[in-house]
Amino acid sequence: MEVATELSPLSGSDTQCKITERTSYYPQEPNKRPKTRQEKVRACLKHNALTMLTVAGVFGGVILGIILRNVRTQGWSAREIMYINYIGDLFLRMLKSLILPLIISSLVSAIGSLDLSLSGKIGARAIVYYMTTTVSAVVLGIILVISIQPGVGNNPQTKMKGKPQNVSTIDTLMDLIRNMFPPNLVEACISQHRTEMQKPENSSIVNMDYWEPVQKSVSGTNIMGLVVFATVLGITLGKMEQQGKPLLLFFESLSSAMMLITHWVIWLSPLGVLFLVAAKITEMQSLDQVVAQLGMYFLTVLIGLFIHGFIVLPLLYFVITRKNPYVYISNLAQALVTAFGTSSSSATLPVAINCLEEGNNIDPRITRFVLPIGATINMDGTALYEAVAAIFIAQVRQVSLSFGQLVAVSITATAASIGAAGIPQAGLVTMVMVLETVRLPADDVFLVIAVDWLLDRCRTTVNVVGDSLGAGIVNHLSRNELNAMQHNTQPQNGADHGTTSI
Repeated sequence: MEVATELSPLSGSDTQCKITERTSYYPQEPNKRPKTRQEKVRACLKHNALTMLTVAGVFGGVILGIILRNVRTQGWSAREIMYINYIGDLFLRMLKSLILPLIISSLVSAIGSLDLSLSGKIGARAIVYYMTTTVSAVVLGIILVISIQPGVGNNPQTKMKGKPQNVSTIDTLMDLIRNMFPPNLVEACISQHRTEMQKPENSSIVNMDYWEPVQKSVSGTNIMGLVVFATVLGITLGKMEQQGKPLLLFFESLSSAMMLITHWVIWLSPLGVLFLVAAKITEMQSLDQVVAQLGMYFLTVLIGLFIHGFIVLPLLYFVITRKNPYVYISNLAQALVTAFGTSSSSATLPVAINCLEEGNNIDPRITRFVLPIGATINMDGTALYEAVAAIFIAQVRQVSLSFGQLVAVSITATAASIGAAGIPQAGLVTMVMVLETVRLPADDVFLVIAVDWLLDRCRTTVNVVGDSLGAGIVNHLSRNELNAMQHNTQPQNGADHGTTSI
């Protein structure tokens, strides 16, 4: 029997020699004693214990939030809600602390260990998948919002006072490209570039109704710039071969260490998710008012997210791989629940990588190459939401949109989703760009903010589904090259992915 012997720090947290059987390419050992039903149930419970605990944390958070709302009808103060959210905030901070070292080490080690021609093919396949699914999400959202027309006869009164500071679509797209090339990599870890509008200091025109664009650095990790740098560094180390091997081994070891820490942190997810959800439920205003004003809009977005995330994407996965997509998605349950609880695709990245490698047997070189890029630029749920929200606001304001404007919305929503950071409610920031496309005031985004916290969790979950299914599709399309590369790697070239026959 052929057994794949892998000596690779990329195979999860175990950096020692690991002998595994890959069922895709090697026959399974015959004549094993079949498990009894009790053993199967015990094994299933043990395997899914963390997922079930995390799901229980979500429901527990909803119940706790409802109880807290009913206990004090006059509402809870911001300080008290902060106390309720404290444990959840600590859990979210732990996950976010893993993002930067995990993305850098994973991308550099994954790209550096691949043949340059193969990494180019994998990158091209991933980009084609991301663009295809994002555009399809936007088109689906536009079709649904035009068909259902949730904004007709709807006039929410939520409004922000003050003059809107409109940043043009061109400025936003230019900021996206600027952030890809940070002048200071250390600064990119804590801040990113953004164009903002402010009144000029020139006293002669200070009283005029005039605003000018100003380049600023705002707080928040510049994930896009770090991903670009890590990709270039990985390609460089792969091209350097033996000379770059010591540095490549460092990043491989760091990647394995980060995954081991991730294993520890995700066991805190049931408790963290419980308090994150409870705090959000507690700070909500009036549920009745939200349903009355934004019910149809909320329903439209949910229908769109469900169709795209659990019908369109699985169908694409099935057509390409000929495998059951729902079995694949079921193995992602821990990542999806974490995505819903944290509302951050970047924070969910460590958990998603773990689920794909442990549950779906995706090659680590694929997951650690494709997922960090996907968490940065592939936001299907955000793209769909922004298209629906922009047209919904136009319907509320009784602004009719031409076919050309709908096309502009689809293009802008796609670009805005790429520029949206993988953090909670980042879509609200890029929504300004989409509203500008159809000449609606930027402050109209506050018409939908009442339900955005919940929709944000739902679209983050769809984002993670899209990234994970993309990794599975790319892994399937690249399986022959990966297998050939694994067999052809010689020990003297680094036995990281060597394969021997036993």
